[in-house]
Amino acid sequence: MAMLEINDLKVKYGVIPALKGLTFHVDEGEIVALIGANGAGKTTTLHAISAIVDKSGGTISFNGKNITNEKAYKIVGMGIAHVQEGRGIFSEMTVLENLMIGAYLRKDKADIQADLKQVYSLFPRLEERKAQNAGTLSGGEQQMLSIGRALMAKPRMLLLDEPSMGLAPVVVEDIFRTIRKLNKELHMTILLVEQNAQMTLHVVNRAYIMENGKIVHSGTAKELRENDEIRKTYLGL
Repeated sequence: MAMLEINDLKVKYGVIPALKGLTFHVDEGEIVALIGANGAGKTTTLHAISAIVDKSGGTISFNGKNITNEKAYKIVGMGIAHVQEGRGIFSEMTVLENLMIGAYLRKDKADIQADLKQVYSLFPRLEERKAQNAGTLSGGEQQMLSIGRALMAKPRMLLLDEPSMGLAPVVVEDIFRTIRKLNKELHMTILLVEQNAQMTLHVVNRAYIMENGKIVHSGTAKELRENDEIRKTYLGL
């Protein structure tokens, strides 16, 4: 059974359709990507899953439960954490305070401390800077903090929106290594939105390619990398 199932999902901004009937799924343990140009509807898809935007049609199911009309905080409590585009850290708060905000729905204090240690093991620089204001971190460190904060919610699925945006190539490689590590070592299921299609298709299991609010191609990463049309149009090869 799929962990996440999207069926005929529609979203409008006013009278303008942003999503025009998306249907796709993410199985437990997978890394799946949504790829496409700006305005394709990738971010809107994540926002719809997280209940940040209203849906005008279709259904969203998580672990067999219909979550289409659930509130955002309930979706977090069910095990979906969303790392939004632009990172969204609290710049005047310390690194540690930012991380602990991620655990605000949790009551299991001992497990929270264990998960904090796990985040620090993934991102040693966050532990080094735990008393530092988050706004003084580099862009790459802020992205690590944003992912770490999401992990503190103890999710079963992570939604990542453009994690490489605005980062230097060497930092982007670090972020993608971390995504692989989260999947392999923590068994985290990940839905990734990313414009860096070439690097993405070397990390994910499968991908869906979006244009104008619709899915126009899908397949395994290998199938998409070897498709001449995909290589020309989306990978610039």
